[in-house]
Amino acid sequence: MIPVTEFRQFSEQQPAFRVLKPWWDVFTDYLSVAMLMIGVFGCTLQVMQDRIICLPKRVQPAQNHSSVSNVSQAVVSTTPLPPPKPSPANPATVEMKGLKTDLDLQQYSFINQMCYERALHWYAKYFPYLVLIHTLVFMLCSNFWFKFPGSSSKIEHFISILGKCFDSPWTTRALSEVSGEDSEEKDNRKNRPNTIQSGPEGNMVNAQSLKSIPEKFVVDKSTAGALDKKEGEQAKALFEKVKKFRLHVEEGDILYAMYVRQTVLKVIKFLIIIAYNSALVSKVQFTVDCNVDIQDMTGYKNFSCNHTMAHLFSKLSFCYLCFVSIYGLTCLYTLYWLFYRSLKEYSFEYVRQETGIDDIPDVKNDFAFMLHMIDQYDPLYSKRFAVFLSEVSENKLKQLNLNNEWTPDKLRQKLQTNAHNRLELPLIMLSGLPDTVFEITELQSLKLEIIKNVMIPATIAQLDNLQELSLHQCSVKIHSAALSFLKENLKVLSVKFDDMRELPPWMYGLRNLEELYLVGSLSHDISKNVTLESLRDLKSLKILSIKSNVSKIPQAVVDVSSHLQKMCIHNDGTKLVMLNNLKKMTNLTELDLVHCDLERIPHAVFSLLSLQELDLKENNLKSIEEIVSFQHLRKLTVLKLWYNSITYIPEHIKKLTSLERLYFSHNKVEVLPSHLFLCNKIRYLDLSYNDIRFIPPEIGVLQSLHYFSITCNKVESLPDELYFCKKLKTLKIGKNSLSVLSPKIGNLLYLSYLDIKGNHFEVLPPELGDCRALKRAGLVVEDALFETLPSDVREQMKAE
Repeated sequence: MIPVTEFRQFSEQQPAFRVLKPWWDVFTDYLSVAMLMIGVFGCTLQVMQDRIICLPKRVQPAQNHSSVSNVSQAVVSTTPLPPPKPSPANPATVEMKGLKTDLDLQQYSFINQMCYERALHWYAKYFPYLVLIHTLVFMLCSNFWFKFPGSSSKIEHFISILGKCFDSPWTTRALSEVSGEDSEEKDNRKNRPNTIQSGPEGNMVNAQSLKSIPEKFVVDKSTAGALDKKEGEQAKALFEKVKKFRLHVEEGDILYAMYVRQTVLKVIKFLIIIAYNSALVSKVQFTVDCNVDIQDMTGYKNFSCNHTMAHLFSKLSFCYLCFVSIYGLTCLYTLYWLFYRSLKEYSFEYVRQETGIDDIPDVKNDFAFMLHMIDQYDPLYSKRFAVFLSEVSENKLKQLNLNNEWTPDKLRQKLQTNAHNRLELPLIMLSGLPDTVFEITELQSLKLEIIKNVMIPATIAQLDNLQELSLHQCSVKIHSAALSFLKENLKVLSVKFDDMRELPPWMYGLRNLEELYLVGSLSHDISKNVTLESLRDLKSLKILSIKSNVSKIPQAVVDVSSHLQKMCIHNDGTKLVMLNNLKKMTNLTELDLVHCDLERIPHAVFSLLSLQELDLKENNLKSIEEIVSFQHLRKLTVLKLWYNSITYIPEHIKKLTSLERLYFSHNKVEVLPSHLFLCNKIRYLDLSYNDIRFIPPEIGVLQSLHYFSITCNKVESLPDELYFCKKLKTLKIGKNSLSVLSPKIGNLLYLSYLDIKGNHFEVLPPELGDCRALKRAGLVVEDALFETLPSDVREQMKAE
C-alpha cells in the first residue's frame, strides 16, 4: 500500500508560509487530503483485490431454427438440478454440486482479464486513478505560487521580514507606547499645531500630518535603556530592508496574477469534474454482461461478471462528488473575494487610527495583496509590520540609538570656543540631533552640519545660555515651544544651504536676532521676491551677511536699514548692479561688497555718512578716482581695496585724514605716491603683492604705524625714515630686491615680527639685538643668514 506521506512533496511548503494561507486555502487543503485518501484507498483496492469475477452463461436448448442462430442472447437455464443422493456409507451427508463448466483456473483468469478490459466501463476501471490525479492537480494549483521562482522569492523575503518585524522588541515598544497614550491627548494633538517646518514653497507650514512627532522624537531617558544597542541596530536594519522590499514588490503584481490564475484554474477543473462524474457515476455497476469471442479457447462466448469493487466505488464516487462540490464552492467564494474589491491597494487607516502613527503610507500591487492575505490569517501581523513603514517610528528609533551613542559626557568632550568667543558644540554628519545635547546647560553655540531631518524639540529651553545657532546643509523642523524660546534668546543665526527650501521659514520671526549669516545659491527671482521677503520683521538685526549670487540688493534688506549696522555681500563673481538702495542705509557702519564684479566704486557708498569700514575685495576695480568722495565720510577708518586690478593710487587719497587701516595688497600698483603718507593716522598699511619699486621717505610721517607690509614687490632699498616709525610691531619686507638692512632697524624697540626672507642680504646687522620684543619665532629669515648674527644676539632671540 502506498502511504499518503509519499504525496506530501506535492503540497508541502515552508511552515512559515501558513501566514499567507487564508481559511479557504486551509479548508481546501483538508478537502484535498480527504479526496487524496479516497483516490489512494481506491487504487490500493484495485491492486490488492480481484477486480472482476466472471462465469460463463449456459445457453438454453434450441427450440427452432431461429433460436439456434441467436446463441448470444441465450440465458442461463433456471431448471434446478436434482438434489444429490445420500451416500450409502454416510446416509446423512449430501454432496453439493454446481454446474459443470469444464474450465480450469487459468481459463478463468484469462476470462476475467478479457472481460475487465473489454466489458467494464472505463470510468469504473479508472475512477480511483482519476480521483488521485485530479486531487494532485488541485494540490499543485493551490501551492504553485509558493513554488514558482518569480513569486516564491518575493514570498520568502516577505515572510522573513514579516517574522522579524513581528518579533522585534522595537515593534512591541512602539505599539505599547502609543497604546498607553490617553485618547483625549490624541484628540488634542490633532487639533493643535505642534511643528513648524520648511515646505517646498518656503512658507511656514503647519505639520498636522506629523502631529505626534515631538512626543515621539523626544525619547524619555527613563526608558532609553529598554532597548539595547544590538536590538536598536537590528531594528534599524529592518527599516532599511522594509524600504527596499517595498520598492521592489510594489513595482509589479505577479503574486496577485498567479493566485487569481490558479484559483480560476481550480474552478474550471471543478466544473469539468462535476460535469463528467455526474454523467458517468451510473456506469459503475455490480453486474456486467461480457460478450467476447473466445469460444475457441474456452468453449464459451457469453459471460456474466461481478465487479467486486462496484458497490464501494459507487459510494466513494458519490462521496468524492460531494467533496469536489464543496471544494468548488469554496473556490467560487475565493474568486468573489478576489474581485469584489481591489486587492492591489491596501490602506492602513485602521492602524493609523488605533496607534496614532499618522504617517504610515498605503501600499499597492503585490505588497498590498500579501497584506490582504495576512489579514485573513491574523490582522496583528499587519499592525506590527506597519510600524516599520512609518517614518515617525524610524526617526524615533534613530533618535533612541543616537541618544545611546552620544552621551552627555561624550558631547562635552567636543566642546570648543568659536570665533565669537562662545562655547560651541559642533555636530557633523549625524543621523539626527541627540536629545542629550539639551542636557549641556553651559552650551552657548550649537553648530549642526550635514544633518538631515533635524528636529528641535521643546527641551531646547533648558539651554539658558544658548545664543548662537549654525545650520549648515540641514533640513530643520522645530517645535512651537522651541521657536518661542529661540525668539527670545537667539542672537546669532548662520544658515548654509544648497537649496533655498532648506532655509528655515521660522528664522524670519526671530525678533531678537542680531546677526544673520546666509550662505547658499539663490536664483535671482527668488532672492528678490521670496527668500528674503520677510527680513523686515527682524527688528533687532544689526549684522547681515549674504554669500550668494544676488544680482541686486533685495528690498527686504533695505527695509531693515534703520537698525542695520553691518552688511556683507559675497557674490561669488555675479555682477551686482542697482546699488542705489545703499543710500537708504544711513546707519550702516561697515559694508563689504566682495567678489561682486564691480568696475567702479559705487557712488551710493559716498552717501553712507556713518560708514567706518569699507571692503571691496576681489572685484574688478582698475581705477579709484572716485576716492576723492570719501572725504565726506568723516568716520571712515578702514578701507580695503585688495585683490583688484588697481594700477595707481590717486593723490586725492590724502583727503582721507581719518583713515587708520588701508589694505592695498594684490593689485598692480607701481608707484607709491608721497601724498598717501599725509594720512598720518594710518596704523595698518598693507602694500604687498604689487609692483612697487620705491618707498618715499615721507613714510616717516606715519608715527602711529603698527603694521607695514611690502612683501612680494620690487623694492631695492628702504628709506631710513621708515625707522622713525618707532611704534612699528610688524614689518614684512620679504620677497623683494633688498641687499642691505639698515642698522637703524634697532630703533624699532616694539618690533615683534620681521619677515625679510627672499631678498639678497648677505649679513644681518647686529643692531637687531636692540629689538628686544623680536624673538626667533617672529623672525622669518633663511637659517644661513640668521647665523650671521652675533652669538649673543642669536641666544637672546632664542630665549623665551
